[in-house]
Amino acid sequence: MRINKEGYTIIAVTAGIAVAVSLLAILLLPLWLGWTLCGAMLLVLLFVAAFFREPERAVVREEGVVFAPADGTVVVIEQVAENEFLAEDRIQVSVFMSLSNVHINWFPVGGRVVYFRHHHGKYMVAWHPKSSEDNERTTTVVDTGRHTILFRQIAGLIARRIVSYAEEGKSVGQNDKCGFIKFGSRVDLMLPVGSEILVSIGDKVTGSQTPIARLPQ
Repeated sequence: MRINKEGYTIIAVTAGIAVAVSLLAILLLPLWLGWTLCGAMLLVLLFVAAFFREPERAVVREEGVVFAPADGTVVVIEQVAENEFLAEDRIQVSVFMSLSNVHINWFPVGGRVVYFRHHHGKYMVAWHPKSSEDNERTTTVVDTGRHTILFRQIAGLIARRIVSYAEEGKSVGQNDKCGFIKFGSRVDLMLPVGSEILVSIGDKVTGSQTPIARLPQ
């Protein structure tokens, strides 16, 4: 287990604040209270470090299969109209990431990035039905050669920074890391109608490891 590069600055700042607060607490407060506050600051630092953990995972690649782009819980499976790029009906599968989940994101399929946009927006709770349209988000479309797969990184109530490594025109590998969402959020997949969905609402999925769907042949 290692720490993802997106967490280096935040962890360093948190550590600095924790040390400063702890020293002041020991010097200025009653001994028991000072050490209690030191313990609380240590817990905060450990939580922040754990949030940016990067587990070692095997790179799985399987043509015709869409893998989970994130760790979390499946909260939406429904047919919707996708109007930003595809202009057609798609099956939306959404994975919600809680604060305890790993927050790295992965490319669910391999191919060429044909579209990428970062949209500024609101910070509603990530499971809100309108968060896909109104929240801070990125939209990435990958052309696999047979299908185009759209997915969105969506900020939540607490999330305030979405990092994406996608670039238009670049080729990407299935289950390569595609970005990071800091402090709670969700990822939406927009799959072709006719795809065989392999998960159900409420299922726990593991990013880059759990098959979400088989694409139409």
